[in-house]
Amino acid sequence: MLRYLSSRILSLGLSLLVASALVFSVVELVPGDPASFMLGTGAQPETVEALRRQMGLDQPLPLRYAAWLGAILQGDLGTSFTYKTPIAGMILERLQVSLPLALMALALAVAIALPVGTFAAARRGKAGDGLVMGAAHVGIALPNFWLAMLLVLVFAVRLRWLPAGGFPGWSAPAAALRSLILPAIALALPQAAILARVLRSALVETMGQDYVRTARAKGLSAGQALRRHALRNALIPVLTILGMQFSFLLAGAIIIENVFYLPGLGRMIFQAITQRDLIVVQSAVLVLVAAVIAVTFLVDLAYGAVDPRLRRP
Repeated sequence: MLRYLSSRILSLGLSLLVASALVFSVVELVPGDPASFMLGTGAQPETVEALRRQMGLDQPLPLRYAAWLGAILQGDLGTSFTYKTPIAGMILERLQVSLPLALMALALAVAIALPVGTFAAARRGKAGDGLVMGAAHVGIALPNFWLAMLLVLVFAVRLRWLPAGGFPGWSAPAAALRSLILPAIALALPQAAILARVLRSALVETMGQDYVRTARAKGLSAGQALRRHALRNALIPVLTILGMQFSFLLAGAIIIENVFYLPGLGRMIFQAITQRDLIVVQSAVLVLVAAVIAVTFLVDLAYGAVDPRLRRP
């Protein structure tokens, strides 16, 4: 297990290094001059050049990357040129919205998908299976922003059970949680549909394995064999999808955050892109990429816990 863990940690470090180089290069190579964009077309050339020096844009690309990476390793993500505030504080403030939203959506997706996927697999080829998988197809096809607007229309405008948008802050926990319910549902339902389909397919495949047939021959019912033997082995592809879904929910909720006017991390990145605040884009995207890689690392560890054969050299 120690050797397996060491190899995963080494892979984690190399992935973060490569990701930092890619994020910096892609953002830096975007056409246009950030200094000219921020100052406007009427700015004097001397003023533009002074801002370029302040932003470090007059330095060669490798030197800028080395300086940026060195500062990050010391815990300094830089300062926003637009808001003149430390980026680390901005990210932490926005994560107070994005992270609870992602966790709520993921928990809701799992709570829906596990029983639904198991139900469909246990009734393979029957009416219940077809009904559930048909609903899953619809859930995958529905755009989450359209679903979000529908939820607002029904539960905020018509029924007035939940707020239509905004975030009051965690000083009022009950109100803050209520403001995240509709966004979490809008994010969770399409992900639950995907997860239910993956689980159903994995369970159907696992139920055809020899050890499951042996368990059935010993007297277990189909439901008992599914729960006791098939479900554990079917969790490996499910864990993969869960890791990908959490990364998407954390980084890919830009549209939902804009629909519900949530001051989350995705909305911050969108605003920084429109303002050409490249240092904010670079640092925030790197944090999201690091979160994705960290989640992948945890999923790899979960693989080893679910299937001990993967821990063997």
